[in-house]
Amino acid sequence: MVKSVSNYIGLLILFLALISCKNEEKKITTKKETRPNIIYVYVDQMSANMMSNAGNTYLKTPALDYIANNGICFTRAYTTNPVCSPARVSLMTGRFPGYFKDDKGNEIRENRGSMKIPTVSQEVQNTTIAYYLKKANYELYFGGKEHLPESLTPAALGFNKFSDDERGELVNKAADIIKEKHENPYFMVVSLINPHDICYMALREKATSKNDAVLLKRAKVELAALGEAMKIPEGVSEEEFYSNYCPPLPKNFEPQTDEPKAVKSLINNRPFRKNAREHFTENDWKHHRYAYHRLTEVMDKEVQVLLDAIKNSGQEENTLIIFSSDHGDMSASHRMEHKSTLYEESANVPFMAMWKGHIPKGQVNEMDLISNGLDLLPTACDYANIEGVSDARGKSLRPLFEGKEVSWRETLGVESEIGKMVVDKYGLKYTRYDVDGIEEQLLNLKQDPFETTHFTNDAEFKDDLERLRQIYHTEWFK
Repeated sequence: MVKSVSNYIGLLILFLALISCKNEEKKITTKKETRPNIIYVYVDQMSANMMSNAGNTYLKTPALDYIANNGICFTRAYTTNPVCSPARVSLMTGRFPGYFKDDKGNEIRENRGSMKIPTVSQEVQNTTIAYYLKKANYELYFGGKEHLPESLTPAALGFNKFSDDERGELVNKAADIIKEKHENPYFMVVSLINPHDICYMALREKATSKNDAVLLKRAKVELAALGEAMKIPEGVSEEEFYSNYCPPLPKNFEPQTDEPKAVKSLINNRPFRKNAREHFTENDWKHHRYAYHRLTEVMDKEVQVLLDAIKNSGQEENTLIIFSSDHGDMSASHRMEHKSTLYEESANVPFMAMWKGHIPKGQVNEMDLISNGLDLLPTACDYANIEGVSDARGKSLRPLFEGKEVSWRETLGVESEIGKMVVDKYGLKYTRYDVDGIEEQLLNLKQDPFETTHFTNDAEFKDDLERLRQIYHTEWFK
């Protein structure tokens, strides 16, 4: 009898152990199955305020609104560097562009230098977003604009490059991939060009350098898209067009009080930028803004193709969609167009995320400082259930996406070809320009959101100036 009871107990323990193992196996399997596909929609030259969900009434962006309404939108997201190639180096590596040196040993801060980054170190190769996600058994896809040095192209890093197009063909091919059955989750970058075509409006007016002439000669598609965006609606007079159809001139249309010499240098170094500032009429600037908004709507329609493919194939509940831009456009602020400045229009970018059933919908985060160049890598790795670290200052956005209370950074660094800056969560910006001597500025986005002046010499902000100056040197740009 005792032996029988003993055998029974032994069998019970064995049964419970097997059940426990099965449950544990189920947990592991479930965890693996909840790893989402990740689609990063990365557009070119779009400022943070260029969405109707951001309160902009001069355009309609239903696709972007859908992402925002069904997920989270950050209003204080910044690029690592507000120009194309350096920002894209950050996308691939999770590092500041300035971490890298060009073929002459100079710090990377602008497009030409960025394209001359030589072969990257083994440490960099082993800490790219592609390296980590391949390690997590993600399929890798990249389509659209690259603008990267040879050592950091998608092909070099192991992506499947599925399209060289940057427009409609790109999103149609991406949609085909989305509809396919995949054994493993995938990470896809859809790199759309627009609203970047706005660059050609000022360029075609004063393309004086050989490089500018080459750009224009190759830009048949871009110029055609710009021409379409600039069309005055049929039956509308010019007077009515500029009065009622075009967005008004921005509140910071005039150059900043005590404008830094570095900003003047940036403008004067490219004849087409100087020509725009000095010779564009107010109607020219309004027309520029009108076309910029129309080109953004073109891009929104392309994003809709992706959203339709995800929804119609039943993939919304296993797909994390992240949307952002490499940088913005000045769009007539301070009588400037193009990018590369540290003003908000150029450096502050859209950043949104949606994953139905996992990210609470309708969130707007107006406080936390986001770096799309530093934070995307650890975020994607977090959702892939793998730790990914490149620059240790990058942070996974997952807890913010999911509405959790979390300790977050209080300051954030941004580089540019004319200087660098640190912004803080209170809306203060310390900018240190360095191309025409050292120039310091303290700006206050709460008191002066359009950056019409600066507070550098204001006694009330003396301590803030010194605090951010120290943070600049000790935490961001030693």
